[in-house]
Amino acid sequence: MEALQFFSNYWWVFLLVFMLVFYRLFFRLFGIIIVPEDKIGLVTKKFVLFGTNKELPDGRIIAVNGEAGFQGQTLAPGIYFWFWVWQYEIRLQPLTVIPQGKIGLVVAKDGKELETGNILARKVDCETFQNAVAFIKNGGRKGRQSCYITAGTYRINTFLFEIMLTDMTSISENMVGIVTTLDGNPIEEGNIAGKRIDSHNNFQDTDAFLSAGGNKGLQPQTILAGSYYINPWFVQVEQIKMTEIPIGYVGVVISYVGQEGQDVSGAEFKHGNIVSKGQKGVWAEPLGPGKYPVNTFIMRVELVPTTNLVLNWASARSESHQLDKNLSTITVRSKDGFPFNLDVSQIIHIPTTEAPKVIARFGNMMNLVGQVLEPTIGNYFRNSAQDSDVISFLGSRKERQDSAKMHISKVLEQYNVYGVDTLIGDIVPPESLMKTLTDRKLAEEQKITYDTQKKAQETRQSLEKETAIAEIQKEIVKADQGVLISERIADAAVKKSTGEASSIKIQANAEAEKLQVIAKGEAQKVKLLAEAEAEKVKMIANAEAEKISVTGNAEAEKILAIGKSNAEAYKLAVSSMGGDNFTKLKVTESIGKEKIKIIPEVLITGGGGDSNGPISGLLGMQLLEQILDKKEDKKEEGGKK
Repeated sequence: MEALQFFSNYWWVFLLVFMLVFYRLFFRLFGIIIVPEDKIGLVTKKFVLFGTNKELPDGRIIAVNGEAGFQGQTLAPGIYFWFWVWQYEIRLQPLTVIPQGKIGLVVAKDGKELETGNILARKVDCETFQNAVAFIKNGGRKGRQSCYITAGTYRINTFLFEIMLTDMTSISENMVGIVTTLDGNPIEEGNIAGKRIDSHNNFQDTDAFLSAGGNKGLQPQTILAGSYYINPWFVQVEQIKMTEIPIGYVGVVISYVGQEGQDVSGAEFKHGNIVSKGQKGVWAEPLGPGKYPVNTFIMRVELVPTTNLVLNWASARSESHQLDKNLSTITVRSKDGFPFNLDVSQIIHIPTTEAPKVIARFGNMMNLVGQVLEPTIGNYFRNSAQDSDVISFLGSRKERQDSAKMHISKVLEQYNVYGVDTLIGDIVPPESLMKTLTDRKLAEEQKITYDTQKKAQETRQSLEKETAIAEIQKEIVKADQGVLISERIADAAVKKSTGEASSIKIQANAEAEKLQVIAKGEAQKVKLLAEAEAEKVKMIANAEAEKISVTGNAEAEKILAIGKSNAEAYKLAVSSMGGDNFTKLKVTESIGKEKIKIIPEVLITGGGGDSNGPISGLLGMQLLEQILDKKEDKKEEGGKK
């Protein structure tokens, strides 16, 4: 009772929980459909209540006019009403996502039947397969579709369309894509590839290609390196390396497709047609060095060297181009029947402008070597050898080489090839002939050796004879030369003595002249010195005289002054003292001053007489004279000084 009471009070809560848990069933009961953002609703109609379109037409599985069955119209994200559960079945389908680097290939399960001969259904306007009703109504055909969908998100009705993912088509660097289409018109009879169609964006627009009348099968166009949205149900792509033309070569193009062109080689060339670029045949314009996206399924490129090409007819040597790999040493037979081998090298040159003619004539370079060069050169040397024996052939190698060059160059000009030079290599005569020739040569050389030795002995004898004569002649010449030398020595001695005498005489004269000059110089020098000295003495004497004169005058004046002074003094002294006393005083001063002995060694006296006698007076006079003489001597000394 309590539970019933609780339910009666809160019945609305139970209803809300029920609606939340079973909301889809609840909405479906009331015909409500909710489609999330990442889904679409696929609708299946179980029956039709009203109307005449109750059943689908025969062969159809998608309803577009309200018939029962799978509906073409889908439900986009949102809320829809009146889709009763007993009449409609709604299936939520995830959106179709095409990742980057992928494309979506589409298969339609309903629509018109494919046209006879077609393998892909053509494009119709249906919003990139997101509108199934438009697809059916616009004449879409069932099966594989020519269109595809690229990276992105789409609302695709999977009742009608099946989407299959595949990778984009990628072409690697230095590669070229060869295209083969799987749908289109049949290739015209006589052709190996379809006609060229433009404006299909490297086969990414299938319908543009088909609408323009493109052919199924091999295509003349190629696709280059990159990534492409290509429908693999429509196109198969095979990657091949690009065609490379090395430096020193040109590529002559031989096209197997295109329009029949007019021959541009001229009337003189009668060995094949040479056409303009893009036409069927040998192109007149070769490809220069580089890389080219050549479709090798419909055309061929023959490499032709444009530099000087060396071909060796030698078993042990082959060039890197390998055009001479099948050539071998030429075996010839001489006039005297001996077979022998010789190696030959031929240098040729093919100008760029002549390369298409060479290929048109021979097809390739190997054919040129095998069909022209090999027989021409081989036959020439075989014919040349038959006109001579082996020894003569060996001896005339240079002349035969020059002749071969002229002949082969003239022949090759007919084939648009220039012969640059022909060189003869090793010549190998038969071994038996070589032994005979060797023995003969040895014998001849030995004979020559003996003759040479004989001549050497004769020469030696003659030499010894001449040597003996030369020795005797040497002594005679030596004696003659001795006499001549002695004479010349004597003449030399005389000339030497004469020369020495002349030399001494010249030296003596030179010495005398030298002494004379020196004497004159010395005399002149002495004279000048004497004159200078005399002038000096004269000047000194004049100076001394002047000095003495001046000094004497001064001294005289001095003496005069002194004398006057003394006389005045003496006069005053005599006046005061008396003449006799003054005289005695002066005598006494002079004796003391001059230190005169007044007592002689021998005194002579008169017989005891008076000291003032005559003898005393005489003695006093004698003393005074001595005093005066000394004073005079002092004055002279002072004057000299």
